[in-house]
Amino acid sequence: MTAPLPPRPVAFGLNVDPHVAGLPAAGRIAALADTAGLEYVGVQDHPYQADFVDTFTLITWLAAATESVRFLPNVANLPLRPPAMLAKQAASIDLLSGGRFELGLGAGGFPDAIAGMGGPRRSTGEARAALGEAIDIIRAAWAGAPYAHDGAHYSVPAARPGPRPAHEIGVWLGVVGPRALRLLGATADGWSVSSPYVPPERLPGLNAAIDGAAREAGRDPGRIVRLYNLMGTITPAAEDRFNGPVAHWVDTLTGLYTDHGMNAFVFWPSRDRERQSHVFAEEVVPAVRERLAAAR
Repeated sequence: MTAPLPPRPVAFGLNVDPHVAGLPAAGRIAALADTAGLEYVGVQDHPYQADFVDTFTLITWLAAATESVRFLPNVANLPLRPPAMLAKQAASIDLLSGGRFELGLGAGGFPDAIAGMGGPRRSTGEARAALGEAIDIIRAAWAGAPYAHDGAHYSVPAARPGPRPAHEIGVWLGVVGPRALRLLGATADGWSVSSPYVPPERLPGLNAAIDGAAREAGRDPGRIVRLYNLMGTITPAAEDRFNGPVAHWVDTLTGLYTDHGMNAFVFWPSRDRERQSHVFAEEVVPAVRERLAAAR
């Protein structure tokens, strides 16, 4: 007997980089995701990179030129973005885009670069605790009622939040540590990790940790988005799991969905980004959808 497919439908997206020199290409790739019926466009957030435009500004610009695709910072650098303002930015973009924004959130890598821009230098434990506080603040802000927060990392004495977002924005965390995964399962709506840093062999164990934490918190693990950033290329011959022809990619993504617990995929081509994005959106994605539909 064939094992049942995961409860959450598969979703796909494309990566857009915030390089100043690549803004025209960013617009074309976002438009491709929109017209091809993909669900997401992700934009990395590294404010300390001199040749990167601001991720939230770029998303606003791209959302204004598209109609249905959703956007997320993949993931937002929390130490350089105070959570009360982050909540307002997210709600504003969500309103302006008609409910097409999700909030990817990270505890903050590259501590030297963060400190160089005036951000706090945090230990792993401090970063995880700050992330938990930030989630509480952001959700309180989106609820629309006045709130206060007095924590070890953030103090919000008397906030009068607003406006409320157009839809219930998801908070997706880019984390891998055991305690951070427990935080995710208990409080967040999604998980975002990348193939070079979290190979497929690690996914089942990490997903199980998220599932366990969700159940302990009385939450349905099946509602949590599991987004996998795919870094590789579509090539004539198979080289490895993330470099090969269309049929090879179809097999890889089908297996990641059915056997490894991932239900959303954002493609980050290593080179020739526009052409690669077209092949992924127009050949790989329809073939995976067709195969999974037949399996259902």
